[in-house]
Amino acid sequence: MEHVNYIHNIPFASIFLTMFGGIITPLFRNGKVAQKINFVIVCLVGILSMILLENVWQNEESFTFMMGHFPAPWGNELRAGPLEALMALTFSFVMGTTMLGGAKFIQNDILAEKQNLYFVMINLLFGSMLALIYTNDIFTAYVFLEINTIASCAIIMAKGTGESIAATLHYLIICLLGSGLFLIGISLLYTITGHLLMPNIQQSIIQLTTSGEYAFPFAVVIGMIIIGISIKSAVFPFHFMLASAHPAATPASSSILSGLVLKSFIFLNIKMFYCVFTIDLIRSLKITNVLFLFGLIGMVVGSVSALKETRIKHMLAYSSAAQIGYLYMGLGLGNHEGMVAACFHILAHAATKAMLFLCAGGLMSVSGGKDGIHDLRGAAHKNLIAGIGFTVGGLSMVGVPLTAGFVSKLYFASATIYSPQKMLITLLTLAISMILNAMYFIPSAIAIWSPVEKKGEHIKLSRRMEAGIAIFIVTNFLLGIFYKPIIDMIELGISLL
Repeated sequence: MEHVNYIHNIPFASIFLTMFGGIITPLFRNGKVAQKINFVIVCLVGILSMILLENVWQNEESFTFMMGHFPAPWGNELRAGPLEALMALTFSFVMGTTMLGGAKFIQNDILAEKQNLYFVMINLLFGSMLALIYTNDIFTAYVFLEINTIASCAIIMAKGTGESIAATLHYLIICLLGSGLFLIGISLLYTITGHLLMPNIQQSIIQLTTSGEYAFPFAVVIGMIIIGISIKSAVFPFHFMLASAHPAATPASSSILSGLVLKSFIFLNIKMFYCVFTIDLIRSLKITNVLFLFGLIGMVVGSVSALKETRIKHMLAYSSAAQIGYLYMGLGLGNHEGMVAACFHILAHAATKAMLFLCAGGLMSVSGGKDGIHDLRGAAHKNLIAGIGFTVGGLSMVGVPLTAGFVSKLYFASATIYSPQKMLITLLTLAISMILNAMYFIPSAIAIWSPVEKKGEHIKLSRRMEAGIAIFIVTNFLLGIFYKPIIDMIELGISLL
């Protein structure tokens, strides 16, 4: 009997659990039961991801898992290594903590009879992100990109207001533009190479580029695929779709969209760089330079837009756009160190921005639902943990030492040493962006901590929300202090791609 390696089944088991949760959740009409099912599934996936990470980290290995033992072109494959396992664990942690902290918002903002359907979409969304992390097949990536888009739109419009429906349409149109480019790109790529599995495509590309064949078609195809994914991840100038989506969604949805959904697309781009096209080809076609330019512009434009905002969720939406710029700036450096910094920033920003949106919701809940920064004056005294969380998150976005944001910015700056021609502009833009971050986060923090006369009845706070925010606060400092093992995992994971 053939030996079964149960560790190699973890990626499939994780995706299957989430999809199975999406199937059975509609059977439970009680939203609280659906929420508990979702939380259990996320915790199980997190435990499995932790086991997987420990195994591939200790063995310094990556592996592919052939679905049903059917080879290409009939079969499909998943791939896992330290980087994929770390991302899956992070996504599970942020998803679980967000669902814990955002439970009260979901119950208040979404009709009771629709809450179970909301968790159907959450399960499908989580499963699609895991599939994007683990997939070794480019067409499967497209399928789950579309599942991701549909589920994302559903959680944006879950409140059922006119604003949320309009924001969803806006978000959907931009995402479909990216999906269309991606689909056309992989169709042309399949026509040229005859493969859909990433390793097979890579082998064909290496052979064809060596012989000089299809040079121009490859440039067009690679551009369409990378640009398509980048559009879906809200790179400048497509970041404006976030400005309407986040304010219209419930805080839990905003946390997931900003903290996880956009990062899953960026991680797919990283896989395209290494597992499909090769990083050398990406550099030779100057695609890194294009991403670098749009990343720098996004950092500044997103921060300037956030600085102009007077409403807290709009401000955080534009702040997310700026942070996406950081990630593309790191990818655009085109070196190993920039990629490491970008991967760490995915983890740091996922935990930090999810916390900020939960805290914004908590501050608004004790301020009569108003989202104007002026209207939130003194809100931190009414919701202490949300005030502390927002302050810590803001300091992390600015890049204050001991926070997660400081480490990622430090590594971005260090990565410029290996790209001297981009060093000056990168360091200058980093400095400008950090100053702009301080100019809108610090006044916001001052506003929420400003003393005001106590009036009105006592507002009972959600213990689960407080627990979720507290976990995120601790996580932020842990990432900012004990970051070296995580950096080592990322470096090993990238080397194994």
